[in-house]
Amino acid sequence: MADPLTLAQWTLGPLLGLYTLLFIVRIVLTWYPQADHNRLPFNLAVWPTEFLLIPVRKVVAPIGGVDIAPIIWVGIITLLREVLLGQQGLLRMMG
Repeated sequence: MADPLTLAQWTLGPLLGLYTLLFIVRIVLTWYPQADHNRLPFNLAVWPTEFLLIPVRKVVAPIGGVDIAPIIWVGIITLLREVLLGQQGLLRMMG
């Protein structure tokens, strides 16, 4: 049986990677405002990320008409991934 620390690493790594990819797709989607976010394949990126973007949009307004909320989330996830799973990350040092 795997210990909880290893399980956390194996779960968090792919999850944070997936969310990074989804937010990058959201960044690209901001270049195409005519894309219908309620239809496939766009809703596959919109549905799991929108709940995280809404609070950031309330705090940080678009700059020059560009929604920077997904860019902020890519930065947050990258920081989290490094702090938790990086070379000297908390979960790696605990193991």
